[in-house]
Amino acid sequence: MSVFGLAIGSFLNACIHRLPRGQSVVTPASSCPACGARIRWHDNVPGLSYLALGGRCRDCGTRIPPAYVLVELVVGGLFVLHLWQFGWQPLLAVRLLFACVLVVLFVVDLRHLLLPNVLTLPGVGVGLACSLWLPPGWVSAGIGALAGGGVLFGIAEGYYRIRGEEGLGMGDVKMLAMVGAFLGWELMIATLILASVAGSLVGVAVLATGRGGLKYALPFGTFLALGALAASLAGEPLWRWYTSFY
Repeated sequence: MSVFGLAIGSFLNACIHRLPRGQSVVTPASSCPACGARIRWHDNVPGLSYLALGGRCRDCGTRIPPAYVLVELVVGGLFVLHLWQFGWQPLLAVRLLFACVLVVLFVVDLRHLLLPNVLTLPGVGVGLACSLWLPPGWVSAGIGALAGGGVLFGIAEGYYRIRGEEGLGMGDVKMLAMVGAFLGWELMIATLILASVAGSLVGVAVLATGRGGLKYALPFGTFLALGALAASLAGEPLWRWYTSFY
């Protein structure tokens, strides 16, 4: 399972690189971003090729960012964690697809402050369609999608009317709607809480270190991705723990 995850991680690297540029993730074949040389099949083995090449392009010698390997390793680990959590059942495939989309959104938003519609909008539809047969069920998924998108849209609209500037992008709205469609309304709330806490901690750290001011743009989609992954893998016990205080 980990080997399959590494291979998928290699494909996700292509998605991360190409989607923000409006390029196809299928064609052309993978090539070096620096010199354009086509990457040979034996130089495209996840993890191993990076080590064999010493982290550099075979043709031009340009350094390959370690982030490529990190994405492959993270996806491989996520595949193992999901198999351990869900076992061999149909829900495993759905949650793995969801996790892959979250990994791409995490990195793209971190780098570009962008959450591509080509992932979030179809993600809402796929999540709702899968919920017709699998957990969380279509009622919870429908409420999650509507409430997830509605809550952030309300916050974004209110902030704009009060401050006259955007505080949240519509990409975040669509992403949380997608989370709700896949996980249901309860785990959507858990995702939002986890993302808000993580974002607040990072925001305080940015202010404390003097690396940004009150208007410093944080990639909230990145925090939503982290929160959604945590909710997908361990959200139900977290939700029960949280609601036990009320």
